[in-house]
Amino acid sequence: MGIHESWEKALKMTEIVRPRVQPLATFEATQIPYIFLAESLVNHGDTVIRKGEITVDKPSIILPPYMPQLEGFEFEKNFSGASDYLTTFLLMRGIRFPSMKYENKVNTLDVHEGRLRQAIDKYSKILQQQENVTTGLVIGPEDCWQFSVLIFVCTQALRSAEGDIQRIFERFKDGEK
Repeated sequence: MGIHESWEKALKMTEIVRPRVQPLATFEATQIPYIFLAESLVNHGDTVIRKGEITVDKPSIILPPYMPQLEGFEFEKNFSGASDYLTTFLLMRGIRFPSMKYENKVNTLDVHEGRLRQAIDKYSKILQQQENVTTGLVIGPEDCWQFSVLIFVCTQALRSAEGDIQRIFERFKDGEK
C-alpha cells in the first residue's frame, strides 16, 4: 500500500478514544505519551499494542513555513523514498504541520490476546484508574500506524494553539525571553 492509500485509510479509521487532557507546554518541549491499539494483521482476533512517546518542541512565533521535522515514525520502512516525499504529499492535501520537531519513540510493541474492543476497555480503565491526563489512547489500522499517531499529535497541538499564542504574547509584552 502506498502513502496515498495509507493516509486515506488512517483518516477514515483513526479514532482518538481518550485524548490527552493536559495541554502542551508553551515554553518547553512536551512529552506526549500514547497507547496505540490496532487489530493484528497477523493473528486475527488479537490486538497490537504500541506504546510510545512523541516529543514536540515548544511553539514559536517565527518559524520556517510548514517544514516539520518528523523523526522516529519509521515511514522509510513502509514507504520507499518517504522522507523526501512525505512533506510534499501532506502539503498537496492542504495539511500543514507547525514547523516544529516531532520525535517519536516507540517504547514497547506487544500483543493483547483478545479483540480490539477488549483492549480499548482495558487501557481506558487503566488510564482512568491512574488519573492519567497526559497519555492519549488511539486506535487505527496497524499498517499505517504512523499516520494515526501523527493525526493524534496534531489534534493535541491544535487544541493548545490558542492558549500558546496568548501566553507567548503575554511573555513578549512582559519583556521576558
